[in-house]
Amino acid sequence: MRTLLATVLLALVFVSTVNAKALTFGEAVDAKDTMKISALLASPQNYVDKKVTVAGTIVGVCQKRGCWMNLASDARFEKLRIKVRDGDMVFPMSAKGRQALATGYLKEIKLNLEQTQRYKASLAKRAGKTFDLASVTSGMSLYQVSPTGVKILD
Repeated sequence: MRTLLATVLLALVFVSTVNAKALTFGEAVDAKDTMKISALLASPQNYVDKKVTVAGTIVGVCQKRGCWMNLASDARFEKLRIKVRDGDMVFPMSAKGRQALATGYLKEIKLNLEQTQRYKASLAKRAGKTFDLASVTSGMSLYQVSPTGVKILD
């Protein structure tokens, strides 16, 4: 009986995985003009406030409200945040590991010196590394896409 139950549960998991379907949010995604995230982040100033379409594997999703997701770049250890206002689109946690396309506007977030120090200290802490605040001497910018449309592929 236990073996039968385990087999049925495994079959249900398999069927739900196989039948995963594409999810769309907002407007249609402009898939024909997709650019590499690495190209976008190599010269972000050229794209600030311009409409772009990027593609990547979803490597993180906001656990509280589903208001952002991170897409892995084609370059190692690089990612791009796709961020909406809370409630505009709600990205499901189950999307992690799936491919996605996002069309929207690249936004620049300028951090002053103190904000940059806190941000870099937080990154170091998460990585288990030591960090010297004095090593940061100027502010920095972060970039994210404010999407008009997102398609999470099956």
